[in-house]
Amino acid sequence: MGRPERWLLRRLALAIVLAPALAAVLAAASAAAAATPATPAAVFAWPAGARVAVSLSYDDALASQLDHALPALAARGLKASFYLTLASPVVAQRLAEWRQAAAQGHELGNHTLFHPCSRAAPGRDWVAPYRDLDRIDVAALRDEILLANTFLQAIDGRTERTFTAPCADRLAAGTPYMPQVAAAFVAAKARAGRGITADASAADPHDVETAAPSGVDGDTLVRLVEEAAAASGGRALVSITFHGIGGDYLDVSRAAHDALLDHLARHPQRYWVAPFVAIMRHVRASAAPAPSAAQSGR
Repeated sequence: MGRPERWLLRRLALAIVLAPALAAVLAAASAAAAATPATPAAVFAWPAGARVAVSLSYDDALASQLDHALPALAARGLKASFYLTLASPVVAQRLAEWRQAAAQGHELGNHTLFHPCSRAAPGRDWVAPYRDLDRIDVAALRDEILLANTFLQAIDGRTERTFTAPCADRLAAGTPYMPQVAAAFVAAKARAGRGITADASAADPHDVETAAPSGVDGDTLVRLVEEAAAASGGRALVSITFHGIGGDYLDVSRAAHDALLDHLARHPQRYWVAPFVAIMRHVRASAAPAPSAAQSGR
């Protein structure tokens, strides 16, 4: 037998001897991997296990909101968002009350300086020609919205807030304007509808749908939030945008408003009622990836 054949036989014998040990090592590694629990995927949930988040909003900076909505919310310990049209005389005349609302935990949201809307939509004869959103370009509207943020910061000292599109109009001179201002806001209510977002964790935070009830009774409002809770898998958001409360315009009665607030306050385990900015901060935080070991310092 020559040298190459002897070398090959020695290699073969060594492989036969080591094979059981190698198999044992591989089996142990496989068992260890199986025993290591997989990192669970983050599970989205509202605080305290609530079934649905409820965003109560009040648009246009109306006197009836200060006179009726704020005391009603305070009596039940509920917080909401008030979207101020900064040119409203009620802002200037009652500035201290708006500042106090912010200090009490309510959000002062951005509803532009002058509330421009499309005059072409049905029933919009009340829109002044110089406030016609069909004639205002995106750059001009962007400047107005960003300046409104500066004014709001002067009132409440805050740098984070949300936006509600006046009249739920999303075009300025025929061009979508939200892409130009979205970075300035945690989130935005930009569409009118039923107001129920089935999965807030998967929704576009700058295109949230909101209901705008007017002239409805308390049962109708309660049914809306009950519908959201019943259909929810623990991820739903219901957004309700009010205008006048027992006065002003597009109003709901104080009795209807009180009926909704009473229902929400009676069921805190079902409804998480919070300012829209707080709700959408929670959505953002829940969607953020967990920090790596290096990021967390471990």
